[in-house]
Parts: sequence; structure tokens; C-alpha cells
Amino acid sequence: MESKSETSQKTLINFGVLTVSDRCYRKELEDKSGAKLKELIGNCIFFPGKVVVDTCVPDEIDQIQSVLQQWAGGLSVGSVDVIITTGGTGFAPRDVTPEATRAVIEKEAPGLSLAMLKSSLDITPLAMLSRAVCGIRGSTIIINMPGSTKAVTECLHSISAALPHAVDLVRGSLAEVEDTHQAMQVAPPGPAQAGEQKASEKPSSPSDPPVPPARRFLQRKESSVDDTRVAHRDRHSPYPLLSVDEALGIVLRESDSHVATLVNYKDALGYVLAKDVFAKDSLPPFPASIKDGYAVVSADGAGTRKVLGHSTAGSRPNLCEVIPGYCVRVNTGAPVPKGADAVVEVEQTVLLKEADEGRTELEVDILKAPVTSQDIRPVGFDITAGEKVLAAGTLVGPSEVGLLATVGMTTVKVYKKPIIGVLSTGNELVEPDQPVPRGRIRDSNRCMLIAALTTHGFHVIDAGVVKDTPDSILRALHDVLAKADIVVASGGVSMGEKDLLKQVLNVDLQAKIHFGRVFMKPGKPTTFATLNMDSGKKLFFGLPGNPVSAIVTCNLYVVPAARKLACHSQPLNTIVRAKLGFDSDLDSRPEYHRVLVTWQRDEDLPTVQSTGEQASSRLLSTRSANGLLLLPARSDEVKSVGAGTVVECMLIDRL
Repeated sequence: MESKSETSQKTLINFGVLTVSDRCYRKELEDKSGAKLKELIGNCIFFPGKVVVDTCVPDEIDQIQSVLQQWAGGLSVGSVDVIITTGGTGFAPRDVTPEATRAVIEKEAPGLSLAMLKSSLDITPLAMLSRAVCGIRGSTIIINMPGSTKAVTECLHSISAALPHAVDLVRGSLAEVEDTHQAMQVAPPGPAQAGEQKASEKPSSPSDPPVPPARRFLQRKESSVDDTRVAHRDRHSPYPLLSVDEALGIVLRESDSHVATLVNYKDALGYVLAKDVFAKDSLPPFPASIKDGYAVVSADGAGTRKVLGHSTAGSRPNLCEVIPGYCVRVNTGAPVPKGADAVVEVEQTVLLKEADEGRTELEVDILKAPVTSQDIRPVGFDITAGEKVLAAGTLVGPSEVGLLATVGMTTVKVYKKPIIGVLSTGNELVEPDQPVPRGRIRDSNRCMLIAALTTHGFHVIDAGVVKDTPDSILRALHDVLAKADIVVASGGVSMGEKDLLKQVLNVDLQAKIHFGRVFMKPGKPTTFATLNMDSGKKLFFGLPGNPVSAIVTCNLYVVPAARKLACHSQPLNTIVRAKLGFDSDLDSRPEYHRVLVTWQRDEDLPTVQSTGEQASSRLLSTRSANGLLLLPARSDEVKSVGAGTVVECMLIDRL
């Protein structure tokens, strides 16, 4: 969100807020709706704006008209772009704001009224009782809104996308109007083009702090979730039980936003190229010596040569020319002088004559006759000018960074890595460095998940610990969604009375919950949702609160989703075949057993050993684990697997 000091006067919208209420005018009630409008506008929640004038009048037509005429005429307060009235739009005998407004406006603006009505009807059928009128007087837009804080918030949000453009039109701001019209002619960016940066823009760096996207969605501070009626909570999950393959397929399908940006080649490690890279020039750009030795004319054969001089790496080519009977001393990588067509390595020569106390070579003996082109790299031997050296879709590793430097490609187009916000939920949680009161525990999930995601090269935001209340959860989600592309929360997704995440996502944020249960152990309550916001699609992962469940499901779902958003061609973790080093009973659900994978040099397959007791709360079972053993569900035919059985294992860390 921009601060008021950062918002240019050119785009700032000046508002007047007029509260129409007999009781507020008489000070019998607090003017809450007017205060809410001033808060929303002053904090630039939906657009850059400021309230330049506000007042309260009773439900009297003449007094309402007088204020509207005065503010719209600019008689005492200067330019007012938009006047918002709140109150007096209903069916009560004293509700006369629409009549007063209709008598003042010169042009009607029914689209604004319709947008507010449609938005409100989606929330409550009682919105059909609103008689709000909108229109224009002079260069001022006048908008009627109902008299509640909830209604003014919803109504202001519903027209927020169009109101700045409407102000530009009324102001006659031709440049801004033209910019908006041009933007409307451009098709919405597809996944491959979304967010592409112009080549002239300054490249970003992974070390730069992330810039929060503009927040134009409804910022409700109070949740609509009622958590007090615990006896009425669901006692059976309404979400179908999906297989891991089904759940993972949904996650990968929804991880479809690919945004391109420019980065410096030094910062490109771990990114995926969004554009082919071509060599600007040939390598080597001159005939270069492969060996330390002497550049000669091959037709001279073996025998004595007089030494003309030397050519070292970094020397300018053709400082001297080799003629028959002569040679030039060269180093590896140095330009081969003009006239020479072979290089004889120093080991195939004998020094015959020197001068200046060994500082100068005068004659050498070539022991073996050279052949044409011997030990010379011709121009373009490694890379030719215009050659494609790296293809779009390539994951940049250390060698690729070196190749980018070699061809002089210092700014490259890559796919952005998603920013991931991580939070923990739970009234029982305290920070690891704080005292632990009775009945509380330290939060280990958040730091563990942050470390796991950072290991994979992603930028992670620590969103803290959130209390198990709907309001706290909603505020935390608003904050982190404004900064992150993926939100990962641990806890709050099971069936307890304080497991409120799904309700807040569904009721307050209108998120689409794709699944809320997965047939697996551990991790059955794992939840995945998406939110379509003005700043783009957001992914939400609700992971179980037990530490082992959280890290297992993070590796299983979050890491592949992040890789897919970063455009990795292979987003899934590597699965290898391995020999079981222990006997294991099977569970009724497919199990992801934490194991240590080792591979001896003389063995055909790696061996896996259990990390111990596999309870989902026992974080010790993840210690040293670099693999997840994929054990099938128990069946009537197979109830256990024995040592030596070849099984599948997912690698989650280095061997």
C-alpha cells in the first residue's frame, strides 16, 4: 500500500464525506459509517485519495442539497472530486438523500449505483431496499451509500476499479484517460507473458526486498466466521478423501502463473531462463594456441628456428608475423601470430641459444615435424557468433552462469521465483527464545518450513505465529497475501473447534478450496486453496500442525508447486528404487516413512534405514532423513514388507 507521501498529487482523489442522519447530527449516535469512509480513503486501501472535507447533516432535503451544491461548486473547500453520502437511502419516511441528490446532479451515473447494488446483493438480499443515486454535478461525482460501516466498505470496494478512471474523465485528464483506454485494448497477459519486464528496465536481484503488490481486494479486519457455537461445528469433514496423486495433480494444475523478469547474470543461479541466449561473438575470437610452445610454419618440418618474440594470453593478435625459419613463443590461450599454422608444445623442443642471462630465447630446435593446424583452436571452435548457447527453460547452475559470462550476456530474462509466506497457527505456541508457560509449547514448524524452502532457493517471508481466532487469522492472511505468491500455514486445518483456517478462507476470502483431506500418513488434513486477486493468483497450503506431517507435506506439495511456478521442467522430487534395510508393517493408509538413504560404491541400489518411531508428532523421526519411503497401504494379501525388498523412495535431501 502506498503511503500518502508517496502518492503523486496528479493521481490523488479529493473526497468529501457527508453523513446524513438525524441521530448522528444530534450526537445521539456515533457516526461510524462516516468514520469508516474516512479510514478507507485516508489509508488508500482501494486507491490514492484523501478526505478534504466532511460534515454531518440531519435528514432534511434542503440541508443535504445545500452541502452538495457548496462542495460540488467548490465555493469554500476547493476542488472536491467525489462526494460520498452515507445514510438516508432506505424506505423510512425520513430517508430523503436520493431525492436531494437527484435534484442537484446534472447527469446521472446509474452504472455506479448498479455496481454497488449487485455487489451488495451477492452478500444480502436486503440490499434491494437501497435507493442510492449517483451522478455528476460540474466536475464532481456524487455517490449515495447506505449508513452502515459494512455497507460503505462493500460499496466502496465494488466501484474502486472504475472510480479513478471516472475522476480522470470528469477532470478532463486526457493523458490519464488515454493511458487507461490503451491498457483496455491490450489482451490480458497469458501465463508466458504475464508480468514480462521490458529489456530497458533495471534487472532485479534476488537480494532485493520483495515489493508487495497493490492491495485492491477487500481488507476486512473483522471475520464473519462465528467460532462461538462449538456444538454446531462439523463432526465429519465435508471434503472428499483424495489420493496423493489426485491432490498433487490439482496442485500442479493450479500452479500455472509464470512471470518473467530480468536479472543480472551473477544473480541468475537457480532461476529458469525465459528466453534463448545467443552468443554475441565467436569463441575464441582469434586462432588460439592449445599448448604452451612455439607457433611455427608447419612446412618447415623439424629443425632449428629463430625465435622472433612471444605471444601470451591477453596479448593483441598479430603483433608479429611468423615467416619460414622463424617461430614465436606462445602460451596456452594466446593468439597464434599471423603466418603460423601450427603450434609445437614446449616438450618437443630444445633451447639452442639464449641471451640477456636467460631472459631472451634466440634459437630452439623443433624435435618433431608438426602438421597443419596442430594444437590450434580456430575462430569459433568453441562457440560461433549467433549460436544458441542456452535454451529457454534451462535451469541456471554454476556452469550456466559461467557460460552467460563467456558470451557477455550480463542481463538475462528468467522466470520469477515465487515468494512464499510461512506462518504457524495455535494459541499454544510461543517463540523458541521465550519462556514456555504451563500448557504451551515452542513453535518449531515455522522455522523448519522456512529452512526447508530456503534450501530449495526460494525467498521466504516469516509471517509469525497467529492466534486461533477468526479475526487474527484473517488479519494475518491479508498481510501475508499482500506480499507472497504462496502462503503456507501449519495447524488449524483439522476437525478441532479451533481449526478455523478453512472457514476463514471460505467465508471471508472467498477462496476456492480444492481439497481438504488426502489419503496418506502423515498429512491427512492437508488443505490446498487458491485465491484470485487483483495482483494475481495466490496459492494457499494448510499443512497439519504436527511437525512431521508439516515437513512431509511441504516436500510433497509445496516444493513442487513452487518449482512449477518458477517454470522448472521437472518440479517433482526425484524417486529412486532402493533396498529396504529393515522390516516394516504396513498402515491402512499409504505411508511416507522417514528414512536415511545411503549408497555404497559396490552396491547396485541404495539402501534405506528407518529414522525410528514414526509418530507424526515426533520430530526426531526427521533427523538426518534424506528420503521418504513410499510404502503402499496394507491389503489383505500384503500386510508388511521385509528387509531386502526393493521399494520406491523419494529423495528430499542430498545423499
